[in-house]
Order: sequence, then C-alpha cells, then structure tokens
Amino acid sequence: MSSEVLTEPLIDLRSFLDHCRTTVDAKLDQLVPGEAVPPTSVHQAIRWSLFAGGKRFRPALLLAVGTTLGAQWDDLIASACAFEMIHTYSLIHDDLPSMDDDDLRRGRPTCHVRFGEATATLAGDALQTLAFQTIAEDESLSPETRLRVISELARGAGTPSGMVAGQARDLEAESREVTAVELKSIHQFKTGALIVGAARCGALIAGADAATLAGISAYAAGIGLLFQITDDLLDVTATAEDLGKTPGKDAKAQKATYPGLYGIAKARQHALEIHQESCAALNSLTQPAQLLTGIADFILQRNT
Repeated sequence: MSSEVLTEPLIDLRSFLDHCRTTVDAKLDQLVPGEAVPPTSVHQAIRWSLFAGGKRFRPALLLAVGTTLGAQWDDLIASACAFEMIHTYSLIHDDLPSMDDDDLRRGRPTCHVRFGEATATLAGDALQTLAFQTIAEDESLSPETRLRVISELARGAGTPSGMVAGQARDLEAESREVTAVELKSIHQFKTGALIVGAARCGALIAGADAATLAGISAYAAGIGLLFQITDDLLDVTATAEDLGKTPGKDAKAQKATYPGLYGIAKARQHALEIHQESCAALNSLTQPAQLLTGIADFILQRNT
C-alpha cells in the first residue's frame, strides 16, 4: 500500500481494514513455511489456524498508528505480521483442553481438534518463535528499532503484566467472585497488553516522540479494554454463526466478565465511557487521527 493512499480522507474504515487483512495475509504466506515443508504436521496446523480468517485487528492497529504518524507501510508490515503470529499462537493454546477447552475457532474446528493436542501445542510454540525471528530479521528497520519492537512484543505477550499473566489471572478467577479492579486488571493484561504493544510498535517505527508515544499508549490501553468488554457482551448476545466460535462459554466456565459483574446494560454504558476516554487520549497528537478514532468506533459497534 503506497503512502499516498493514506493521505486521502479515510471515510471507509472497512476498506482500510480489508486492505490490511489482504496485505497481512500475503506477507504471512511468505513468512510461514508451506504445508509441504517438514515437519509437515506442524506447518499444516499453523496454516490451519493462521489462515482460518480473523479480523487481523492487532496488525491493523499497528499499521494504522504507524501510517498516521508518518511511517511507510513497507517498514510496518513485518512487525504487524509478528503480532498476528503471537495472537494466533495464543488462540491455539487458549483453546487446548488444559486451558479453555474449546472446539470451535474462527468458524472451524480448533487446532487441537483437527491435529491433536501435541501438534497444536507445537504449532503455537513455532508461531511464537517465528514472530520474534520475523522482527529480528526485518532489515527495513534499524537494529535499534528492531530491539525496541522485540522488547514491546515480548512485554505484551508475556509476564508479569502481559498476555500470559492475564490468562493466568483469568484461570485463577474462574468460579469465584472478582472485584471491578481485579476484572479490569485481568483484561488489561490478557487482551489489552498485546493491543497496547501493537500500537506502541507502530509509533516506535514511525519515530514518535515521548509525548506522542504516551498518547498512543493511553488510547491503545482504552481500546484494548473496550475490545474485551465488547467481546464479553458478544459472548452473551451473539450466535456461533456470528462469532465463529462457541458463545456462552464464559458463563459455562464461570469466567470473570463485564456482563457477569455489571449486567449487560451497565457493561454497555461502561464501554461507551471507555470509548470516549480512548478517543480523548488522541488529543495530544499533532497528526489527524480520524483513522484511529474510527477504529475505536468500530470496536464499540462490532457484532463479531
């Protein structure tokens, strides 16, 4: 995608997201070994999960932040793909019987149902390591920028305040009452940390200053929480056909959720408040931020 396309008024956000999905998928196809490459079972499992669909939200956010702040698409695309690799690995592992024990993901059987638990575990492991390799070998970025992006990805994906920590807290909260503070912490880590990392990496690749990075971080923290609140609501209100995954599983597993703690009406009101706070965080930017506010609107209104 040429940089001049992004200077035009971005009225149709869905066109932007569709373009992100197309270009990210094309790059992922180049980066991930083919199904015929040994070990074939692992590579087939990777591709089964990686190319099953999905919104490609985390890479799209990285691309949106980066291009908003002046970065070139070609400098952003590999890092965007790395975030999708990490996200997909987390879904493969989350669906395992030892974790959330789910049979449906992105409208098709989960990786362990299709290939077995051992192969699914290895597929997730391989995607995780390939994500870091992808950034380390991205010669479009300076060595210093590569190190900073790798650090952000590791922080967002791991512990003590990243995705792995959030998943651990989520499991520990099953079948017990949680406070509002605990619930926010779970979701800030489990869902929000990787989203914040993606946004920050887009800003870092663009060479953002400290003030801009702070504004982007606050915005991304808000939409990360907003994403999880809407996800919780969809688990209660949507169908399997709409979601491409099993609805109602949060309640069945006695997960800590916003509708469970607040009820549907108050959870929706909370989502509106978080949306407003997220968009307000962009006021510190000197660049036009319509694309980023549009993404916040999209998350608030999503139905899948």
